[in-house]
Amino acid sequence: MSLTFHWFLPTNGDSRHVVGGGHGTPVTSAGGDRPPSVGYLSQIARAAEHLGFEGALTPTGAWCEDAWLTTAMVSQHTERLKFLVAFRPGFLSPTFAAQMASTYQRQTGGRLMLNVVTGGESHEQRAYGDFLDKDARYARTGEFLGIVRDLWDGKTVDHVGEHLHVEGARLARLPDPLPQVYFGGSSPAAGQVAARHSDVYLTWGEPPAEVARKIAWIRSLAAEQGRTIRFGIRLHVITRDTAGQAWAEAGRLLDGFDPETVRSIQAGLGRSESEGQQRMLALHGGSLDNLEIYPNIWAGVGLVRGGAGTALVGSHAEVAERIAEYHRLGIDEFILSGYPHLEEAYWFGEGVLPLLLRQGLWSHPFHSPATAEQPTAQVPFAAAGS
Repeated sequence: MSLTFHWFLPTNGDSRHVVGGGHGTPVTSAGGDRPPSVGYLSQIARAAEHLGFEGALTPTGAWCEDAWLTTAMVSQHTERLKFLVAFRPGFLSPTFAAQMASTYQRQTGGRLMLNVVTGGESHEQRAYGDFLDKDARYARTGEFLGIVRDLWDGKTVDHVGEHLHVEGARLARLPDPLPQVYFGGSSPAAGQVAARHSDVYLTWGEPPAEVARKIAWIRSLAAEQGRTIRFGIRLHVITRDTAGQAWAEAGRLLDGFDPETVRSIQAGLGRSESEGQQRMLALHGGSLDNLEIYPNIWAGVGLVRGGAGTALVGSHAEVAERIAEYHRLGIDEFILSGYPHLEEAYWFGEGVLPLLLRQGLWSHPFHSPATAEQPTAQVPFAAAGS
């Protein structure tokens, strides 16, 4: 299977420094360097589309712009790029979500994918009026996805569950194609929901041995449901012509971390209810030392950012080899990002993707095989704040 690559739309702002936020932590001041305007996000999206990224993840939470609205606007400035819209099931009804997805597919030509985020922080959920505990949130997510799947199948749904109740629910128009459902989570409750309802299980960038254990766990649970699912990984990336240049860039980012900001963010993330977040924190322990936790895997981003906290760092060839290593474990989809997102998309797209193309691991999703070699970049770098 050819690898699939997605990029990231920084709806919390972008910068030449790491922008924090996520899992209940505030966005750091760097987020104001390049505000997340539709114009700037569209520039990133067009670059990703041009380079061969199939889709772009857009996050969800109080720390960023709304993913549904933002991507609907950005979609009008792109042609083929898909949008992996993150959303939380507890914030809208399953019937309404299924209808929104159907509308999105018709208005964009079938370019919606869904990243279902149950929500790992109770204090953030309560700000939105959701007072369920973590296990109950996962149970509700399972009910929610069951209803949505039935509606997408054209069924009339009557459901009386522990958390959700609908009567006579039916869609007037079905989505075509059906949106793929992406789902992540490291807790036992998350694993059960993923095995039953997800098309793609997502993990954050842990060392390969840990990722292999997660894949085996989810595969086993899915097999019990009579299902097979695909696997994806979420990572940042710093790739350059030489390893020295890449690590120098990682060092520059690290030099920009204010020690007090690191302490404050780590204290906040330490209270996270998310098992995946706690696994990210354990990779660096809040220390600025020994951040290369595996060859070419750097845990520095997680010092100031919630969620995905590791980056692939190295020469283009080294980054391509780490990607191939994850692929051998069973990872077929990679959701990548880098600071700033416009420039780093080009570094990866023009440096790593051609290597994977020559190895037969990837092909440009929007080009025929005869024209799959990467063209010269056409979109100029953005000025800060655009």
